[in-house]
Order: sequence, then C-alpha cells, then structure tokens
Amino acid sequence: MKFSELGLSQDLLTAIEKHGYVEATPIQEQTIPLTLAGKDVIGQAQTGTGKTAAFGLPILNMIDTDSNQVQALVVSPTRELAIQTQDELFKLGRDKRVKVQAVFGGADIRRQINGLSHGAHIVVGTPGRLIDHINRGTINLSNVKTLVLDEADEMLNMGFLEDIESILKAVPDQRQTLLFSATMPPAIKRIGVQFMTEPEHIQIAAKELTTDLVEQYYVRVRDFEKFDTLTHILDVQQPKLAILFGRTKRRVDELTRGLELRGFNAAGIHGDLTQQKRSQVLKQFKNGEIKILVATDVAARGLDVSGVDYVYNFDIPQDSESYVHRIGRTGRAGAHGTSVTFISNAEMDYLKDIEKLTKKRMLPLKPPTREEALAGRMSVAADSVEAVIAATSGSVDSEVIDTLVEKYDAKTLATALLGAVANVSEMDAEFTLSRERPLPRKRSGFGGGSRNGGGYRGRRDGDRRGGGYRGRRDGGRDGERGQRERRSFDRGARTGSGDRSQRGRSGAPRRQSRDFVIKNND
Repeated sequence: MKFSELGLSQDLLTAIEKHGYVEATPIQEQTIPLTLAGKDVIGQAQTGTGKTAAFGLPILNMIDTDSNQVQALVVSPTRELAIQTQDELFKLGRDKRVKVQAVFGGADIRRQINGLSHGAHIVVGTPGRLIDHINRGTINLSNVKTLVLDEADEMLNMGFLEDIESILKAVPDQRQTLLFSATMPPAIKRIGVQFMTEPEHIQIAAKELTTDLVEQYYVRVRDFEKFDTLTHILDVQQPKLAILFGRTKRRVDELTRGLELRGFNAAGIHGDLTQQKRSQVLKQFKNGEIKILVATDVAARGLDVSGVDYVYNFDIPQDSESYVHRIGRTGRAGAHGTSVTFISNAEMDYLKDIEKLTKKRMLPLKPPTREEALAGRMSVAADSVEAVIAATSGSVDSEVIDTLVEKYDAKTLATALLGAVANVSEMDAEFTLSRERPLPRKRSGFGGGSRNGGGYRGRRDGDRRGGGYRGRRDGGRDGERGQRERRSFDRGARTGSGDRSQRGRSGAPRRQSRDFVIKNND
C-alpha cells in the first residue's frame, strides 16, 4: 500500500517522498490508519520493520504547530534509539516545522531544560531522564495527547517498569497510547490492560522479519578457539562494515582490544561509555572510518546504519528475539546481508530455539584454516600494492634498492611486500579472552526452559556472572541514577562449555559444513 492511501497530509507525503519511501511496511500499513483514527494500538514487531514512521507519521500529522506545548511523548529504552527517533521525526516533520526535543542521561541536563523551555511539540526520552525532568518540574506533560512506549520489552528487561508506570501516571488519562514490543511478556500485557483503552493488537510475524535477504550461518567451535576462528573468518570474508555482538561489556572491551592487536579497524560501544564517546564511535562507523563495531545488545538497539553487510554473533544470545534484533542490522533496505553465529556443542539447543522462531534453518560453516585466512588477507593487500609503490617511488636510496635486488629474486621481494602491506605479522598476535560464564543448560526439568526456570531472559547489557551481581543498567539508568540492586534467581550454569571434540548431539545427524570461498567485495 502506498503512503498516499493512508490519509496523511500533503506536507508529510512530500517529506516521505524526499526520504525515498514509496510503499508502507506491514506495521506502517496497519498502524497509521488506526492511530489517525485515535485508537490505542499495541504493535508487536521487531526492530527494522519501520516502527518509528509507523507511529511518527500519524503523530506528526496531528501536531498543532500553533501551540508550543508538548503534544506527544515517546519513551525509548536507550540513548541511541532516542537520538535516532528524534532525528527521524525531525526530518519527517521539517516541512511542517515540528519541534522535536530528545532528553536522555549522560548529557547536560541544563541544555535539555533550555530546549524544553523554548517549546517542543514532541519529546523523545529515556525513562530515567524523563523521571528527572518530571521531578524537577522542567517538563509539562499536561497537554500530551499521544504517548508512545517504544521497545517496551527492552525497557522491561532493563528494569524500567516502575519508571514507565510513573510516566504513564504523569500524562493525562484522556490520551492515546501506542505500545511497541518485540515480545509480549505478562508485565507488558498488564500495561496494556491497566493503562490502555481497548487497544487494537497488531502482530507482524517473525518469519516476515528475518527475510531471505540475510544468509544465516553458524560455526561450531570450542570456546578457547572462538577468537582465532573469528579473526580467520574476518580475513576471509573481508566485510565492508560489520557489527560484532558480545554478551557483556567486558567481552566487548576485550574483543575490541584483540581485534586491534590483529590489525582490524574496530571500536566498541556499551553502556559504560560516555554519550560523547558513543556518539563519536557511531559517527565514525556510519562514515566507514571504523569497519567493525563491537557492541552489546542494548548499545546497538535501534541502530540503523546502511551498508552493514555482516553481523557476527560472537556470543549466541540467551533469547531468540535478541537474535532477530541482531541480524536485523544487516539485510536492510533491499540489500543482502550475512550473519555468522559462533556456538559450542552445549549451546545447540539455543540455536534450535532460534530456528524455531525464525522458521529458517541456519547453515553450518566450516572454520577456515590459517592458510585460507592468509590468502584472504593477501588478496586484499594486493589491491593496495599499487598505491604503496606509487607513494614510495623515487623516495628510497637507490643503493639500498640495488642491494636488495642483488640479494633476493623478484618473487621473494613481491612476497615480502605483500606480507608487509597485509600486516601478516599481526595475524598471530598473542591474545586470550577472559572466560565468560556459560549460558544455562536447556532441556532441564523446568519444562524445557533454562536453568533459571525459563522465566528469566537476562539483562543483556551487563556482566551477569553471579547470583548476586550488582551492576548498572545500560549507562546507570542513562547515567544519572547510579546503581540499583537486582536479584538474580539464576540457579547457576554447569561449569564447562560441554564441548567434546566437536562431537554432535547424540542421535542427531551432522549438518554438512560449507567451505569458505574468498569473496571479492568490489
């Protein structure tokens, strides 16, 4: 269905055309008419389905620009998603002169207060910082007509349920409420029952989201071999832009350091970095100055960067929905992408759960040898040799060159040149990752759930190593609220990865692995 058929105003249709949008996505097609009609809506769909425009376009359509009051409030789980939502709403509402203000932790609150005092039609904010503004009296929500809870399940996972309920009580009872969530746990359903009026439920099936545009592979590897295997795969596949997911902040820091040691252009983001640093890294990644972005789930939530051709799951996620979010970073806007997930034998049941959700079977990939990785590195280096020759021509003492030519034949010198350009010496730089606590075993006596009874999905962005771990949420409630103790009901995981010399599960046929082929990214 075309946007022109959805009842939007002409200035918004012009903005949509400038963005290059032609046809509405399923979530947009179903949500926009209901929102324009004033209905409460629960939208169940993963990231990458066009949710921001699904709620943003009808809200922009209804904004009265003659009033400087806050008329719509969007609550987002992370700073990055809040900033991205603000940017998209600003661009879509520019022709209509709609003012959009983002408020989030880790940034100067005085500047946000100043922006709010000058008037904002739409406010996009993270829960913790919104609560701060409400408590300070620096935001007036008495005229809010539409409230949006974006990525509601993620906010629940991050411990923001109480904050969400406080925000819901701070806006007028007579309002429209839109709730978007990838999953529908009981707490989210309770919000729908308690704070929404006869909401329309729209569900976009997962099979529509993982799409045939993403080729999905897994590599079966023992834990201590994972990092070497990763760097060999990177040498062979040579991604133009890639996102590498680690389960914890420590893992992200260590992976980034290890990749840099082995000559890869990488940088990491997670909740402990300042907002300035995170914004800087994301800007460099979007501009192609950084080739590999290492991230936790929460830090990369809502990240929309065109041109990401590979997603690597160094740690398989504990819940299947996170996997869908991760691989949704590639295969966007009609482009093809590839995902590679590293798993141990003990994690095969997590892979099965993912396949059950996505309705798509992952293909096994044979780990490349060092020789294949070296060939991959050399093939890329060969393209750079011409530039090196041009840059050094005539700038070196001819006597030194004559000596080398007399001492070595042309093939030896060419091999040495290629090796230097390819930084072959960095391939084997010594590096060891710290051991992370393994995921709970599945297939326990709790009805097929994880060791913790199947109900706990885990805090995605934080080192959850022990039963009583006290840690900050991503950014410590966006940087401004410090720490809160959250009890873990995890009964503990069995020690060891469960790997037994790459042996498959008993009674299950081994999948045939695909060999690597050196890929030209021209």
